Amino acid sequence: MSTLPVTVLTGFLGSGKTTLLNHLLSHPDMAETAVLVNEFGEVGLDHLLVRHVDEDIVLLNAGCLCCSVRGDMVTALRDLFLKRVRGEIDEFRRLLIETTGLADPAPILHTLMSDPLISNHYRLDGVVTVVDAAHGLETLDRQPESVKQAAVADRLVLSKTDVAAPEAIAALEARLAALNPGAPRLRADHGRIAPADILECGLFRADAKTPDVAGWLTAEALADAGHHGHDHHHRHDVNRHDERIRAFCLTYDAPVDWDALAAGLDLLVSSRGADVLRLKAIVNARHHDAPLALHGVQHMFHPPSVLPDWPVDPATGQPDRRTRLVFITRDLSPAAVERVLGAALSL
Repeated sequence: MSTLPVTVLTGFLGSGKTTLLNHLLSHPDMAETAVLVNEFGEVGLDHLLVRHVDEDIVLLNAGCLCCSVRGDMVTALRDLFLKRVRGEIDEFRRLLIETTGLADPAPILHTLMSDPLISNHYRLDGVVTVVDAAHGLETLDRQPESVKQAAVADRLVLSKTDVAAPEAIAALEARLAALNPGAPRLRADHGRIAPADILECGLFRADAKTPDVAGWLTAEALADAGHHGHDHHHRHDVNRHDERIRAFCLTYDAPVDWDALAAGLDLLVSSRGADVLRLKAIVNARHHDAPLALHGVQHMFHPPSVLPDWPVDPATGQPDRRTRLVFITRDLSPAAVERVLGAALSL
């Protein structure tokens, strides 16, 4: 927990990310936040629109995060941390990265999870995606990047709700609920939203240092419980999708063999990794007393983390020891994923 939480702020062009960022930076809770702004193209303009709250805290860096920028991002994050260590900038407690509207979030998430130095000092707290309520449906229909941005989000923030028609907002919320049922949908009031609503949406709560698995996995929001197959295995899946992208949860009641599960996930990633947009899981592994947390993006998986406690089932008040794997996939059905993992686990 000594690592610094990183929030990735994304959303398609014109969705209102910069407006939201300006309001966030004016909030007292964001006083100790470093900000990295990246733009598309050789000449960036967004940095001119970001209000300079503190020159020592706000880091502005031009360059595209949607293609071969991972090396530049690693350099920027390393430099930022070294300046903090050397006292060249004030202490900061968290980092917020605003991406270009054309960005595929996957390279950013890959970098945060894969680079050894970065992962030693930073941890992914969550992905916040801003969606324009007035034009969001049209954007989702026309721009595949916007679909992926919404699909991998931990929080979906609807902007421009004051100028959008109520029926357009309702239709957009229904579309987003189908695309990413596990992500809470929030409305920004003229670009304003409370930092507490979008920060600490990852696995750990900084105040309690305990796993907020219910908020992280939100498996219950994915589907109604559906039972089939083996006695100790059931799957949550209502086949919710947005054309090619869907979210679903595989649940195993009995402890699983970690090596077998890892082998199954490795097989899945080696054959269809590009279509595994995101995975978040809590695992009850045999011969492990504590739960294991796992998350990955496409071909990259973060090493599992040992959690201090089991999450509590709100219905019973007892520890919930089920294994739950929440997938967001593209052109990859729940049945296909279940076959691969079922074979590996000998179910």
